[in-house]
Amino acid sequence: MNEAELLARVDNDAGLLRELIAIFKVEFPRHLSDLREAIGQGNLNSVRKSCHTMRGMLLSLGATRATAAAAQLEQSGDSSDGAELKSALARFESEVMNLLPALEACVAKAGP
Repeated sequence: MNEAELLARVDNDAGLLRELIAIFKVEFPRHLSDLREAIGQGNLNSVRKSCHTMRGMLLSLGATRATAAAAQLEQSGDSSDGAELKSALARFESEVMNLLPALEACVAKAGP
């Protein structure tokens, strides 16, 4: 995660940063659930749509690695290869799991 970029995006406003991350924590799991369901159903259009939405969310947080993993997963949505999609999903979920503690640390550093 590019912490400096994230803080610049919110003009070093700790309150806004907390609000942005709180929204992410509420909305992102829903989108991830939709993505998993779309992959399970083989609905490639929904896979691409969900990935695109999450990629935008992650980009707004300066989460470069997770954004790249979302882009890779979105591209994998062009393939009907279920194994490739599941592998890309695992990489994506790993990046997101690494992101959450980094976001919390960023909020803590930003202060009240």
